[in-house]
Amino acid sequence: MGRYLDSREPFESYRGIAGTRFFVDKTLLLEDILKAVEVDGQRYLCITRPRRFGKSVMANMVAAFLGRAEETGDLFSRLEIGQSECCHGHLNQYPVIYIDFSETPENCVSYREYISRVLEGLKQDLSEAFPEIVTDTGISVWDILKQVFRKAGKKFVFVIDEWDSIFHMSFITEEDKKAYLLFLKSLLKDKAYVKFVYMTGVLPIAKYSSGSELNMFVEYDMTVMERFSDCFGFVEKEVDRLFDIYLQTTKGPKITRKDLEVWYDGYYTAAGERLYNPRSVVCALVNNQLANYWTSSGPYDEIFFYVKNNVDDLRDDLVLMIAGEGVEAEIRNYAAVSMELNTKDEIYSAMVIYGLLTYRDGEVSIPNKELMDKFRELLMGKESMGYVYRLANESKRMLAATLHGDTAVMAEILEFAHNTESPIFSYNSEIELSAVVNLVYLAARDKYRVEREDKGGKGYVDFIFYPERKHGDALILELKVDSTPQEAIKQIKDKGYALRFKGKMGEKPKYTGRILAVGISYSTKTKEHSCRVEVL
Repeated sequence: MGRYLDSREPFESYRGIAGTRFFVDKTLLLEDILKAVEVDGQRYLCITRPRRFGKSVMANMVAAFLGRAEETGDLFSRLEIGQSECCHGHLNQYPVIYIDFSETPENCVSYREYISRVLEGLKQDLSEAFPEIVTDTGISVWDILKQVFRKAGKKFVFVIDEWDSIFHMSFITEEDKKAYLLFLKSLLKDKAYVKFVYMTGVLPIAKYSSGSELNMFVEYDMTVMERFSDCFGFVEKEVDRLFDIYLQTTKGPKITRKDLEVWYDGYYTAAGERLYNPRSVVCALVNNQLANYWTSSGPYDEIFFYVKNNVDDLRDDLVLMIAGEGVEAEIRNYAAVSMELNTKDEIYSAMVIYGLLTYRDGEVSIPNKELMDKFRELLMGKESMGYVYRLANESKRMLAATLHGDTAVMAEILEFAHNTESPIFSYNSEIELSAVVNLVYLAARDKYRVEREDKGGKGYVDFIFYPERKHGDALILELKVDSTPQEAIKQIKDKGYALRFKGKMGEKPKYTGRILAVGISYSTKTKEHSCRVEVL
């Protein structure tokens, strides 16, 4: 058993995952892959997803199922693929070459060291597996594979994980990237010894022209291609099942099903199906604690660098997205060979690919609280964000003033917001007014789950602030234009919005703090704001 050829590692990794409490069975992906190869003639498959969306788990599964390093019948017979006809014809039948390109030699400082580890490992594996054929390891790996195919008739399945890791390594130059693409072409393209290639990564394959080195791959991404879409990330029914397991096996469960939706849902497949971030869901359930488990696990600061350096173009869009709105964008494949992002669409495309934004119906948006916290951190921490930074930091004072009923300070902050030069504060639409409220209450997201147009009593509330702690004060906020804050408070009372916090008859209320009715009005004649706060 070799380092790359017939390696035991994929099986051990997958077996470990399959035995865990919150394992999700997605083995029917194997059936679809084999259909793509044998029925549709697609020998080169590349599936791209954001980091921590299950790509490596699926790569290990493919190698463990098809590879001959270990007998895996006992494992897969218990899973969904065990009921498939293809299970019997392909289980443990192929020499599999598995390469995880995120692995590097110790103290690696050059592309030559990086790629030599792979080349030397492959040659050693092949010489040990086919000693009577491989007598000269001084020739190229692809020539050795050709010899094995010609003399033994062997075809190989290639499983390549993290194909694009090289593009994030500090020691890699532009010339190294070109050499790497040429290496992959020489190893894989139009080779008779290739049964098929299953490849994963974050970045789409760079396409220079119609003569691209890797144009033999069919690429399946999350935003455009529907096939394989439900195999990466968790769909609603899978999260429902995991939550049931959590309730049955966790002492003193602290997480609700709604919490998982708010924190980790919000991505969309090309088919329009909602997806949850799988790593974050599992970490939250295992730890019995909601937290940001994901955005620190990848090169996200590199992407936010482009946001910070294009503030003038992006600032108003970010305010709208913080308000929960979508922003029109033309999403296209982001070239893996370059991190040069200069236009809004290029930046948004990269953010979608990395999972920082979600894309649906021609618009990008922030998918969930986990990502919203990352954007809030950006807005409140960078002076280069201009008026957004100033207002975001005023939001701490706005929340304190609201809780203390200091309507003069509330009106002062709203006036400050309205007097900026941004067109968002012209109040030409409800969306713009909503954006303002979100911005001036941005700091509240540390202590509240903020919902816009939530159902309450006999209608829909403009904003409800649900406290994270049971004894926290709840806020019901109603907005009025050319009216009075008293009228806003009256609507809150007449429509029974406070029932959202009272609970069902006979049940203890979920919240024990005060319920505050907050009315905010704006006069288009005087250009002034008025505020009122009452305890319900």
